Amino acid sequence: MNIFIFVSEQWLLISLLLALIGVFLFTEQSKSGKTLGTAELVRLMNNDQAVVVDVRTTAEFEGGHIHGSRNIPHTKLASRIGELEKSRGKTIVVVDKIGQHSGGAGKLLTKDNHDTRRLSGGISEWQGAGLPLVTGK
Repeated sequence: MNIFIFVSEQWLLISLLLALIGVFLFTEQSKSGKTLGTAELVRLMNNDQAVVVDVRTTAEFEGGHIHGSRNIPHTKLASRIGELEKSRGKTIVVVDKIGQHSGGAGKLLTKDNHDTRRLSGGISEWQGAGLPLVTGK
């Protein structure tokens, strides 16, 4: 019951807090770009319409990655972005572990005029869907 009293007495502060949370979520979502799910990624890959760029470290990539994906660690993406020039016309799908670096990588690629998406949930979501990973380079 005390929570209801607090909310009724502090409705302005609660409203401001909710508004700030909403603005934060909107800002984070908009700067990280568009997402797609595992089923959509599989469809794009099967139709040869996607290039998968895994921005995890080389060690993480070699431990298990999506078949056909390219490893360009997020720390080196800016200097290696030219490697994706041949991929223009295809959707570049950025993959990381759980989504912590794909937003920034996607923003960089979009700025370079690539059609970019990020895999929602990253490689963890891919594994959770029971989809295969390959090991090594």
